[in-house]
Amino acid sequence: MAVVSVPFRGSMSDDSSITSLAEICHGTLERNWREGVREGARYAYTAPSRGRYPWQWYWDSCFAAIAWRRFDRGRSATELQTLLAAARPDGFIGHTIFWGEPVDRARSLFYNIQSRSDFMTATIQPPLLAWAWRIAVGDPAQVPQLVRHHDWIERERGLDGDGLLWIVQPDESGLDASPEFDSAFGWRSHGLPTFPLLVARNRRLGFDVRRIEKAGGPVVCDLVTSVLHGLSRLALGRPSITPAIVERLYDERLGLFHNLVRRSSRSTGQIVMPWRRGGPDRPVTWSALSPLALPDLPEEIGRRMIEQHLLDRESFWLPFPPPSVSARDPAFSLQDRFLLLRRYWRGPTWINAAWLLWLGLVRLGYDAQAGELGRRLTSAVSLSGLREYYDPFTGAGMGATHFSWSTLVMELADPDPAAALSHLGPIAPDPAPETG
Repeated sequence: MAVVSVPFRGSMSDDSSITSLAEICHGTLERNWREGVREGARYAYTAPSRGRYPWQWYWDSCFAAIAWRRFDRGRSATELQTLLAAARPDGFIGHTIFWGEPVDRARSLFYNIQSRSDFMTATIQPPLLAWAWRIAVGDPAQVPQLVRHHDWIERERGLDGDGLLWIVQPDESGLDASPEFDSAFGWRSHGLPTFPLLVARNRRLGFDVRRIEKAGGPVVCDLVTSVLHGLSRLALGRPSITPAIVERLYDERLGLFHNLVRRSSRSTGQIVMPWRRGGPDRPVTWSALSPLALPDLPEEIGRRMIEQHLLDRESFWLPFPPPSVSARDPAFSLQDRFLLLRRYWRGPTWINAAWLLWLGLVRLGYDAQAGELGRRLTSAVSLSGLREYYDPFTGAGMGATHFSWSTLVMELADPDPAAALSHLGPIAPDPAPETG
């Protein structure tokens, strides 16, 4: 594994610009901070965006905790401790936790719950909790509840025992309506009026991945979910699953990674796998590049992905990169609605995805390109504020306003030297556990 020999330093040379950006980011995190008591338990977390997203979303909270560490490490710890406080005794933590109020009737059709009284959803999001804890708080291996959570993830979602994780719905990936799931879930894909039928079927099966697989699936070995799980395993001091990701999910012909889909044929009972990118119904999305975040990804694979795909000016290296779908791909679209439903991750640029790919640029020594990516996204924030996602051609903001995880732009604008090892170098002493 090659890492940069000299820590990568700043994307913005103007200290006043960094200060101004930091003030915007800190203000957004403060704006979205929520505190309260539910059934005697205190909670405090960063909502993704006040109004549209009032609850605690798993991976949003992890990204928010990473962003908070620049302003108040006590808030980082409280954010993740609140997530852990929602865990069941067996370690499961749901995709969304309804701390303040229950899910409303309209959303209950689309949310993965058994009833509106449920405290949290019955499905997962990409399990980056241990990695976020490592970056923002301290050593996750010293936190029994956190270890138990990741044990549950691997036990319940690692169908083949190799560390790769399987999901039952596209929203478990965090990428919702990404076209990479269209061929797997078809007319029941996320963002379509018929998506509640998939939710209802999986609800009858208890959202249990093995029952769903036995019933015919589909279940998906999801790349982004497995990559973030891999980072959490490394944060916990566990063996790397990067070799399994490369062996099972890398397409050497294309120089890209892919998902696997497993489903049963009613006529033959055959299990059909894998599903690979590269055809007209297999879109190339940013997730095909997401293993760049892994510190032990083989250098030759990382460099090929960067030079052949990420830096391609007609594919991912647009004026405000990276788009969530390659601009060359027929599935690319800036339309984020179908009828009255939102269809996310089908073209616009998201800052959390940009940060994960940026880690690969830094690790492999593409300092100029990493700096340029930081400058471009910082200019989008200057133009439009901290939005949910951005037009990759113009930088215009799209989706929700004052969006919490877009504060990760600070990671690109004012880089932490620890990024050269994906924040998995030596562990700093734990900060004082004070809350902000």
